[in-house]
Amino acid sequence: MNHHAVEIIDYTWKYLHGTGEAVSGLNLTVEAGECIGLIGSNGSGKTTLVNSIDGLIPGQYHGIKTGEVRVFGTEVEEYKRGELQREVGLVFSDPEAQFTAMTVEDELVFGMENLGLSLKEIQVRLDWACELADLGSMLEKPPYEISGGQKQRVALAAVLAMQPKLLILDEPTAMLDPISRARVFDVLARLRKERDITMILIEHTLEHIIPLVDRMVLLGEGKVLHQAPTREFFDDLTLLREQGVLPPSVVGFSGWLRESGRVDGPSALSIEEAADQARQARGGE
Repeated sequence: MNHHAVEIIDYTWKYLHGTGEAVSGLNLTVEAGECIGLIGSNGSGKTTLVNSIDGLIPGQYHGIKTGEVRVFGTEVEEYKRGELQREVGLVFSDPEAQFTAMTVEDELVFGMENLGLSLKEIQVRLDWACELADLGSMLEKPPYEISGGQKQRVALAAVLAMQPKLLILDEPTAMLDPISRARVFDVLARLRKERDITMILIEHTLEHIIPLVDRMVLLGEGKVLHQAPTREFFDDLTLLREQGVLPPSVVGFSGWLRESGRVDGPSALSIEEAADQARQARGGE
């Protein structure tokens, strides 16, 4: 039995009018139930990669493709129209790009109606998604009149209500203030606890994704440059810095303590762990 949610094999994609390959000879596997953080500088190939997994490439873009992109064992181009979208949910950084309805409730129901679910099942899922994303008080409001953070929670809940097996989030908090950003990540943390779901998360604010993901993947120039379980991933920060990716301040501080020989051991991933390392460093002087 194949336990891969995503299997990308020697995959290259060049946009029709692009100057070079957007991704080049890329290989990556994501296991079912795994949550990975996908990072890299602008132009590294992150969005091209997730659009390839969702079937937007080559479905809505022209270009030259070699290699394979398999989702739950099937090449994306072999899925019948609309079938892949039942398996894969995609949340963008701009929630308004996803809105089609006049009220929040209609927005949440729209995708489920397209799946042909019964009214009873729609109500069960609607209640679950509203409770998860804390949307109960705004169901009658137009989605364009609520705050940016609320809009993003609506966009996320609308995708979650369709219960995809694979959830892709392409910088879902890029347009949000820190409080709204934290609330979106609270929703994702709860989702991981309550559902057996596979997640691919592109996000610039690494301190939020570190507690959430099992593994980090660094892209650069359309290739996987480095991947490892989250703590191990930050053992050496040189490659990250070379790629223009800033580690969270806690990880950077821990890296400085370790690089300067003040402490041994793995990278700190939280303020508490960094404080422990600082105490060790002081005790050792």
